Amino acid sequence: MEKKVSLSNLVAFNNQVDYCVGTGRMGLALQKEYQEQLKLVQDEIGFSHIRGHGLFSDDMAIFQEYKEHWEDTETKIEYNFTYLDLVMDAYRDLGLKPFLELGFMPKKLASGDQTIFYWRGNVTPPKSYEAWCDLVVATLKHLCERYGTEEVVTWPIEVWNEPNLPGFWKGADMQEYFKLFKETFCAIKALDERFKVGGPAICGVKDELWIDEFMKFISSEGLKVDFITRHHYTTKQHDWKGHYTYAELEDPEFRFNNLHSTREIVDRYEAYRGLPIHITEFNTSYSPDCVIHDTNLNAAYLAHHLSRLGDDNASYSYWTFGDIFEEKGVPFTPFHGGFGMVANRCIPKPTFYTFAFYKKLKGGQCVFRDDDMILVKGDDGVLRGIAWNFCEKAEDRKVKDLGVTVFAPDGNYSMICQTVDETTCNPLKLWHDLGEPSHLSEEQVKLLRAAAVPAITSENLEAKVGLKFKLNVKENGVIYFEIRERVLTADRGYVCPLI
Repeated sequence: MEKKVSLSNLVAFNNQVDYCVGTGRMGLALQKEYQEQLKLVQDEIGFSHIRGHGLFSDDMAIFQEYKEHWEDTETKIEYNFTYLDLVMDAYRDLGLKPFLELGFMPKKLASGDQTIFYWRGNVTPPKSYEAWCDLVVATLKHLCERYGTEEVVTWPIEVWNEPNLPGFWKGADMQEYFKLFKETFCAIKALDERFKVGGPAICGVKDELWIDEFMKFISSEGLKVDFITRHHYTTKQHDWKGHYTYAELEDPEFRFNNLHSTREIVDRYEAYRGLPIHITEFNTSYSPDCVIHDTNLNAAYLAHHLSRLGDDNASYSYWTFGDIFEEKGVPFTPFHGGFGMVANRCIPKPTFYTFAFYKKLKGGQCVFRDDDMILVKGDDGVLRGIAWNFCEKAEDRKVKDLGVTVFAPDGNYSMICQTVDETTCNPLKLWHDLGEPSHLSEEQVKLLRAAAVPAITSENLEAKVGLKFKLNVKENGVIYFEIRERVLTADRGYVCPLI
C-alpha cells in the first residue's frame, strides 16, 4: 500500500482524545488502587475531564433526611458533602475537572425501588421534583463555594444517563425524562445561566428517535441547551460464558454513519445547528466483562476510531480509564475484560497506548489521514503519525505493509517507532502463559508491567526527491512514529560501532 503525503495538503482533524475519560461510580474514587491507576493515566496521557455515575447514589451520602426529635412527624432534609469533597479534591490534584453526570436517585428521594448494577443505583424519577432540584442546586452551590464560581461554571453538566434504556430509567419513559431534564435545566440556569447543561445521554436503542424527539422537545420549550450527549459502542449482540461475555465488532463505517445521523438530526433544527455533540461514553463492547477490552484487537480497532470520532463530535470520552469498576460485581481476576485501559495492579493494556499515541498528535496540522494511517506535522516541525491494522477474523489476519513517501525537503532524518502488537506489547498473553493466576504475586506484577511496554526501534532516513519509509504493521498492531531532521553531533574521534 503506497501512500504519498504532501506537507501542504491540510486535512481536517479534530483531535479531542484527551478531553474526557470515564470512570466507575464516583464512590470508587476513595480507593487507593483507583487513585493509583488514575495517576498513571494522568501522568502518561493527561485528560482534562472525568465523567462517571453515582454522584447522588447512596454511597456518596449527599442526600440526607432527619427528624429534630424522634416523636416528630415532619422529616427535614440536609446534605452531606464529606465524600464529595474528598473525591473532587483528588480529581483536582490530578488536574481533572468533572464532567458532572446528575444521577442516580438517592433512595430516600426516589419514587420507586428499581435499581441497576451490583451497587444498586436507583433509576426511578424523584418523588418530589422540587426536592430533586434543590439537591442539584445545593450541590452546585457547595462546589462553587469550595472551588470558586468562575471555575465551576466551566464544568459540563449532563442530566442523567441512558434514559432510553429501561434499566437506567424506569420504563425508558421519554416524557418523564423530558420533565426531569426541563426541571433540572431550569433550576441550574436560574442559579447561574453560565452553567453548561446538556443531554439526553442516550445509548443504542432507538437512538435516532430519542435524539429527534429530544430536539423537538427542547425546541418547543425554548430550552437553550449547551450541548447534546450520546454514547457509542461498537459490538454486536453478546454471548455469555461463565463470568465473561464475547462479541463481534461492527463495521466501522456503519458506526461512523450512526454517529453522523445524530449530527444530521441536530442540524435540522435551525436554532441548534452546529450545537456541540459530546460522546460521553464509548468503547468497543458495552459490557464490563467482555474479553475484547484486554486485547491488541481493541487497541487497533480504536486507533482507527480515534482518527475520525472528532469529525462530528466535540469530544469523546473512553469508558473507562481503569478496572476498579463494579457494575456486575468485584472482578475475580486481573484480566477480566474490564472497560479500563489499565488493568488492576496498574498494568497498562494495549489500548492505553492508543490513547497515549494520539495525545502525542495534539498540536500542529494533519497532512494525511486514511483508514490505515494518520500523520500530523507538529508546530515544532516534527512529523508524528500512527498506523494500525485491526484483524478480527482469522481470514483477515495478515501483516499490513505500508510504503510512505513524504514530500519533505532533501536531507537526513531520524525516525523513531513505538510498536504495540500481539508480540511486542501483550500482557494478556503473558498472563495466559503464566496460567491465568487470579491473585498475582509481586514478581508476576513486575513481569506483566514489563510486558506492557511498546517496543522502540529507530532508523536513519535520507530524503532525495521525497522521504521514503516503510511500516510493517503486524496483526492487531498500532505503530506510533516520529520523524525529525537529524543533526549528527558526535564527539571528536568517536566512531559508533553500529555503523
